[in-house]
Amino acid sequence: MTAQRKLTHHLKGDKVIAWILVTATIIATMFPFYWMVRSSLTPAADLVTDANRFWPSNPTLINFQRILGLTSTQQAIAAGGTGATINFARYTINSFVYAGSIAIAQTLSSAAAAYAFARLHFKGRNILFGLVLAGLMIPGIFTLLPNFVFIRQTGLLNTMSGIIAPALLTSPFAVFFLRQFFLSIPQSVEEAAMLDGLGTIGRFWRIVLPMSRGPISTMLLITFVGMWKDYMWPMVAGRGEQTRLLTVALSVFQQQAPNRSPDWTGLMAGATLSVIPVIIILIIFGRMLVESLSFSGSK
Repeated sequence: MTAQRKLTHHLKGDKVIAWILVTATIIATMFPFYWMVRSSLTPAADLVTDANRFWPSNPTLINFQRILGLTSTQQAIAAGGTGATINFARYTINSFVYAGSIAIAQTLSSAAAAYAFARLHFKGRNILFGLVLAGLMIPGIFTLLPNFVFIRQTGLLNTMSGIIAPALLTSPFAVFFLRQFFLSIPQSVEEAAMLDGLGTIGRFWRIVLPMSRGPISTMLLITFVGMWKDYMWPMVAGRGEQTRLLTVALSVFQQQAPNRSPDWTGLMAGATLSVIPVIIILIIFGRMLVESLSFSGSK
C-alpha cells in the first residue's frame, strides 16, 4: 500500500506540474493578443498612464471608429490619431481572395502531388520527392527577388493575379504532410475501387480525398492563416490601392503621419479587427476539423 500511495502522489505531482506548464504556455501565448485588445480600447491620452493597469481606466471604442472612418478628421485628431483611416472592407476582401484562393489551389495541387508520390511508381520518384523536400530548406526571402522580377516582366505587378501566382501551386510541407497520410490508407480500399473500374484519377477524387477530410482541412486552415498574415510579398508586389491587403494596409496606416509619434492605439485597433475574420473561421470550422481529423486512414 505504501508503494501504491507513493505512486499515486507521484502521479498527482506530475499532473500538477503538467497543468502549471500548460497554464504558463496558454498565458504566454494569449498575452500579446490580450495586450493588443487592451491597447485598442485605451484612449491615446491614457496609453502611458494606464501602462501598468490590467484594463484601461476609461475604455473606449473611438480607436475602432476612427480606423473605420466613422469619425471626422477633427474628432480623430482630438482622440490622439492622425486622421488616417483604413478601407477595411476592401482590404478584407483582398485578403480573403489572396488567402482563400492560395489555400484551395495549393492544398489540392499538393494533395495530387502527394498521392502521386505515395501510390504511383515511376522512374526517379524518390529523387524527385527528395528535391521537393529540399524546398523546405530554402527560406522564402531567397525567392522574393526572382518572383518580383518575373511578375514585373510579365506585367502582373500590382494585380491580384501577380500576387497570388508565386504561391498558387504545391507547398513542400503540404506534399510531405499529405503523402504520409496517403501511405497509411490501406491499399485494399483502392484495389477494390480498381476492380470496380476506377482509374487513378477516379480513385484519387472519389476514394482518397473523401477519406482525407481531416488532413485536407488541416492544410487548408494552416495555409489560409499563413497567407492571411503574409506581409513581405504582398507589400512588394501589391502596394496599389486596389490590391492592398490588410497587413500592408496597417503598415501604410502607420506611414501616413511620418512627423508624428506612432499611433499605437489606432494600430492596435486595426490589428484587432484584422484577426476577427480568422477567429470566426476557426470557430466555424475548428469543431468540424477536430471531429473529422483522423490519421489512421480509416473511418
